[in-house]
Amino acid sequence: MQKKFIVQAVAACVTVMLTACGTVQVQPLASTELTTQTALDRQEAMENVPPVVGALTMDEAIARALKYNLERRTRVMEEALAMNQLDSANWDMLPQLMANAGYTTRDQELITRSVDSVTGKPSLANPYISSARNHSSDDLGLTWNALDFGMSYITAKQTADRVNIAAERRRKAMHVLIQDVRTAFWRMASAQKLRVEVQETIDLAEEALKDARKAEAERLRSPVDALRYQRQLLENLRLLESIEQELSSGRVELAHLINAPLSQLMEVSDPGAQVDAALLDMPIERMEELAVMQNADIREQFYNARIATEETRRVMLRLFPNLSFNYNLRYDSDRYMINNRWNDAGVHLSYNLFNLFSGPAQKRLAEAGVKLADQRRITAQMTVLTQVHLSRLQYQIAYKQYTRADEIWQADAKIAMHIKNRGTAETQGKLEQVANSTTAILSLLRRYQSLAQLQASASKVQATLGLEPVLGSVSNMPLDQLTREVGASMAGWNKGVQAPAVAK
Repeated sequence: MQKKFIVQAVAACVTVMLTACGTVQVQPLASTELTTQTALDRQEAMENVPPVVGALTMDEAIARALKYNLERRTRVMEEALAMNQLDSANWDMLPQLMANAGYTTRDQELITRSVDSVTGKPSLANPYISSARNHSSDDLGLTWNALDFGMSYITAKQTADRVNIAAERRRKAMHVLIQDVRTAFWRMASAQKLRVEVQETIDLAEEALKDARKAEAERLRSPVDALRYQRQLLENLRLLESIEQELSSGRVELAHLINAPLSQLMEVSDPGAQVDAALLDMPIERMEELAVMQNADIREQFYNARIATEETRRVMLRLFPNLSFNYNLRYDSDRYMINNRWNDAGVHLSYNLFNLFSGPAQKRLAEAGVKLADQRRITAQMTVLTQVHLSRLQYQIAYKQYTRADEIWQADAKIAMHIKNRGTAETQGKLEQVANSTTAILSLLRRYQSLAQLQASASKVQATLGLEPVLGSVSNMPLDQLTREVGASMAGWNKGVQAPAVAK
């Protein structure tokens, strides 16, 4: 009796301990934990990223973005995760090989009585022990389920298509990344080109403003004329300062895209205009053909449609009976058993009768999923074809705007040069010089903005067509080799004959 009480007391204590362990308290992040982890994250983000040395070229900027950009790393890891999920799904198709080992103990003997099967009266034999108080058991069993194998096979095929979807999303992220790098690069190039001219013009305007205020104080001119003159100078200063502020963000954006230190002072090499209208010479029919074959969004929807089709097969497979085979090797150390080692095998056939009622509804659901996937594929194709026409039209407009902005800049630059060469020291001459220099700077800024927009439009056309640098494994390739291959590959983009992407 005392022993039984002890067992019950121990069970009660264990129950109380498990209940206490099941209580979870709210634990907000500590400031030290945040500080430590963020420092480690920043260190990991910049790990193995070489510093930018010398003037950064466009090819190197794109190569650095492809190799070190954090968003691209995330897409690559998502694709790697999908590959690991495929490996796991392939293992699920194998039979189950279960190894079990156990130990059983009891505080009293297992004593049983028997009843005569004919008379129903207790047997004359004394109660007997049929099992040992302490014994261990081991078994090794192989089980193969036909229905589970079929379901696992379909799941593996769907997972393989999800790997392809992850690859297409990585490609799309690459297209957006290259487009952003080209735009930010030209913004920084314009800031670098205009920095000296803007500062010189600001200094000249400040000097002219100082002279104008001095002239106003000495009443050398009419007060109204002096104030109007100052207002024109202040308006030019406001324009110059807004230009300076707008250009200052290009370096930070480019540093973020190539995963360089945000505070690092970088210089870019001006590659010149690099205006090529070859994309406008490509027939629109050829563009549509390339987009249908290589656009990442269309290809993703094709894979989604295949997944939906496989889901229909999965539903139909569930309606079949479940056939399973098993074979086991068993051992039990119970000394009362005559045969402690034995093998057993079995075949089982089962069927869920409710499938007869739920099967039609499940089939309709799967078919509706296929129709939805097909409709999404059709919609994506029509959307992409529309994007082809729109992106080509935007590129054509951007090319014309750049050509016009370049002509205006050349005219304003000549005017500013003539005004500057006069070398007059008069107050009105300084105002004219500041005004014309500001106009020339604005024209040059618009030229670079048009050039950046032209590059962005070209990248959008190429992304819509599914064109991208054809590279090997980006993560394993040295930066200098990757830079050369990016330059060589991008040089052939405008030809419109590039194969589908293989960059990793």
